[in-house]
Amino acid sequence: MARQLDYLTIKEIFRRFHEAEPEPKGELEHVNAYTLVVAVALSAQATDAGVNKATRALFQIADTPEKMLALGEEGLTGHIKTIGLFRQKAKNVIRLSQILVDQFGGEVPSSRAALQSLPGVGRKTANVVLNMWFHQPAQAVDTHIFRVGNRTGIAPGKDVDVVERAIEDQVPAEYQQHAHHWLILHGRYICVARKPKCGACLIRDLCEYEEKTF
Repeated sequence: MARQLDYLTIKEIFRRFHEAEPEPKGELEHVNAYTLVVAVALSAQATDAGVNKATRALFQIADTPEKMLALGEEGLTGHIKTIGLFRQKAKNVIRLSQILVDQFGGEVPSSRAALQSLPGVGRKTANVVLNMWFHQPAQAVDTHIFRVGNRTGIAPGKDVDVVERAIEDQVPAEYQQHAHHWLILHGRYICVARKPKCGACLIRDLCEYEEKTF
């Protein structure tokens, strides 16, 4: 774990991220808040690309909780069987769709507590939805962000909750909205797990990682 970078260094890091990509986007395909919830729930222990491949046809016929319930668990399973843990995920999607209809009028709620009350929706999933759909500065810490936060010194922490708080505390307010997307994309394409691409890194001169590759 690297030491915590100072505020001005972190501000410069995010200034560079912003300059390179002012409006970073999440890579999970969705057409509304409901399909985003479903896509993120399906993405646990799966790749965004794999989820997108499975959901393109699914969301054409089931883009609301009511339509998903009409499709049913077996119908849903047929669409997502290429995704890991698909049987349990199908059960969760049907259950969360029923709860949305029964308790929320078919609408996706905009509070973290309400989102986390849905089956298969944990804090990370809730934060993705709050950030991407409701434009709240919520920080969803996945494996990429955890790695980048600890490697660079932007947000070191022994678990995802500590890293999440560090991002909220250390990243300047003007960069909070897009912080998690910049960090995810950086971890996915540059600061990769096994052999980080330090030669192509925008922030290599500011990063605390000692085993840089060039």
